[in-house]
Amino acid sequence: MKSNFLHVFNYTMKKQQDNFSLEKVEAIQEFDDDGQARRTGTWMSASAHIITAVVGSGVLSLTWCLAQLGWVFGTFLLVVFAVISWYTCILLTNCYRYPHPVTGTTRNYNYMQAVKTNLGGRQYILCAIAQYETLIGVSIGYTITSSISMGAIKRSSCFHKYGHDEGCHTMNSSYLLIFACIELVLSQIPNFHKLSFLSIIATIMSFVYSSIGMGLSIAKIAGGEHPKTSIGMPPRDDMSSKDRLWNIFCATGDIAFAYGFASILFEIQDTLKSSPPENKVMKTATTIGISASTSFYMLCGLLGYAAFGNNAPGNYLTGFGFYEPFWLVDIANLCIVIHLLGAYQVVIQPFFAFVENLSRQRWPESRFVNKEYIIGCFRFNLFRLFWRSAYVTLATLVAMMFPFFNAFLALIGSMTFWPLTVYFPIEMYIVQAKIPKNSFWWFWLRALSLVCLVVSTLAAAGSIRGLVMSVQTSKLFLSES
Repeated sequence: MKSNFLHVFNYTMKKQQDNFSLEKVEAIQEFDDDGQARRTGTWMSASAHIITAVVGSGVLSLTWCLAQLGWVFGTFLLVVFAVISWYTCILLTNCYRYPHPVTGTTRNYNYMQAVKTNLGGRQYILCAIAQYETLIGVSIGYTITSSISMGAIKRSSCFHKYGHDEGCHTMNSSYLLIFACIELVLSQIPNFHKLSFLSIIATIMSFVYSSIGMGLSIAKIAGGEHPKTSIGMPPRDDMSSKDRLWNIFCATGDIAFAYGFASILFEIQDTLKSSPPENKVMKTATTIGISASTSFYMLCGLLGYAAFGNNAPGNYLTGFGFYEPFWLVDIANLCIVIHLLGAYQVVIQPFFAFVENLSRQRWPESRFVNKEYIIGCFRFNLFRLFWRSAYVTLATLVAMMFPFFNAFLALIGSMTFWPLTVYFPIEMYIVQAKIPKNSFWWFWLRALSLVCLVVSTLAAAGSIRGLVMSVQTSKLFLSES
């Protein structure tokens, strides 16, 4: 009897110990090696984030860019910027873990932290200025683009009803406010890790409107219209050589903007599972993302240029080279708006996180800053609610003041392409890979950086001139499509 009792007791205790061990293992498995919640991202989700960030409003201006550059030089720049962006982003993926890209235990959760780890404090400050200037500028650019697309939906219906000779002009201010109201809600998504679903929807939308644009271009070409195009840089009878040169610089900036996602690469890489190694998965995602984006850019830009020629509009879906079928044009513009709603969050979440982390360090005891409230399945924080709402409001006000599509995109692209996509990735790679000074690879990387700096400087000059001219001929808060 006693023996049976001891046997049952020992068996029960063993089961409890086994259960405790399993619970402990499961608890451990819920966290990664840095103590944070286990990451679940894959190459597919990372590719979706990249495509969402890359295939944005930049694709809409590429037809205009080719109209300034011609077939050869325009195609050449599209390919060159794609290859440079791909190459430097591949270098950047190795900087996520330090000191080794695979076995290193220290993670760099964002671009600034990677620069601080590899290059030191002064470079860290320069990186902060460049990165957050980019993210803020892109969010404002997306606000402008979405309002133009919403206005285009109304104008398209008006043209269909009253004819193409009607002005059908509409004020964009109300559409800017509608976009802002939706972003006020979406901005309460707590962090980058919760954006996967939004990114997938946005990616689908980008493919839809790009495909519609290509289809409409093909239909226009098949209809027998053969507008004038140029093998080299197009001659311009309606503008001086000086103005033509400035437009070429501005177009270069637009193309640079179209490939800018390096500023959020680390945030994307930080969503990936640790096995297989994050840098290998991120290289795959980067290759897929940039390849897919470049394919769409080439098709949209080249087909659009063949359809419109040297007189291509600045935005080929809202500039009304296409009028019919009006409902298809409306669907394309609606997809642009939905895509930019998601893309806005993808680009601005790192800036939100930076300000909020800084505030927690500054006021660790503040309930307003740190207290999380739970209502059902929703979590909210008072500081996050007020701060992010204030940001969306201010960004919308700036978009109302400077609603200039091409010049604004070119300015952002030209000023940030070199430091974030070229300079910092190359400098960090030289340090991490311990490349000897004055070696072949050292000279090659530095030469690449110098050439990109010159191109970016010229593009910035052209975009600033275009922005100044647009400001001189516009009325404050009276943007009209």
